Amino acid sequence: MGSSAIASGDDLILFFTPGGGPALKKGELEKIKGKGMPDMADLVEGVEALGARILLCELAFDAKDMKKDELRDGVEVVGATSFMAEISDAQITFSF
Repeated sequence: MGSSAIASGDDLILFFTPGGGPALKKGELEKIKGKGMPDMADLVEGVEALGARILLCELAFDAKDMKKDELRDGVEVVGATSFMAEISDAQITFSF
């Protein structure tokens, strides 16, 4: 959905909660495969190339024993309050 939205000219922010944080470690998206699904790393890199922002909740560092230097390039670390401020004027939001 996000790749379709940004390709159509909408802004896209992907916010990863602590549970999804490990997927943003270098090399991890490349391991995520789904039968009949596009490659996850390609999707993320594609939307980033179109201007999407990838945000990670700062709580992931303690909750998932992560370190900032383990993150993929381009990942921004924010608190939930900052994220909510970023999307305060959003017309459409999805949560999974």
